[in-house]
Amino acid sequence: MILLDTHIWIWWVHGDDRLTKDHTELLQLHEKTGLGVSVISCWEVAKLVEYQRLELPCSVDEWIKQALAYPYVQLVDLTPQIAIEATQLPNPFIEIQPIKLSLRPDVFMVVS
Repeated sequence: MILLDTHIWIWWVHGDDRLTKDHTELLQLHEKTGLGVSVISCWEVAKLVEYQRLELPCSVDEWIKQALAYPYVQLVDLTPQIAIEATQLPNPFIEIQPIKLSLRPDVFMVVS
């Protein structure tokens, strides 16, 4: 499974041109093993809409419901250990290649 960055998830759902060829290939490569979406990404989408930085074609509730229903998408819980590891990523963290999270060796993270 790969864990999608919030922007990658949004761009993928909307077919946005900002999703690069490398991103698309990585998603296609890993879709059968699972495309993980963190629960925090649901919160981030709602906050982006609240701050008027993201406009959706429907309500936030409906968008998240539909986006989580996409084939191969799996909602990933946020654990204390994941929250800690997220603060220990290299800075700046702009990466296309997946990185392995030490807590879950079967999960990779893809960010924009």
